[in-house]
Amino acid sequence: MKYILLAVILWLTACDGSSAPTPKIAEPQREALEKARGVDQAVQKAAEEQQKNIGEAEEK
Repeated sequence: MKYILLAVILWLTACDGSSAPTPKIAEPQREALEKARGVDQAVQKAAEEQQKNIGEAEEK
C-alpha cells in the first residue's frame, strides 16, 4: 500500500503544470555575437571604401 501511495504522489507532483519557465542561458552570448557581426560588417565596409580610395589615388 505504501508503494502505491508513493507512486501516486510522485505521479501527481510530476504532472504539476506550474513549472518555472526555462531560463535563457546563452542570451547574453547571442547578443554579443550579433553585436560583433554588426561591427564586422562596418569594418568590412570601411575596408572596401579605403581600398576604393587607394585605387582612385593611384590612378591620379
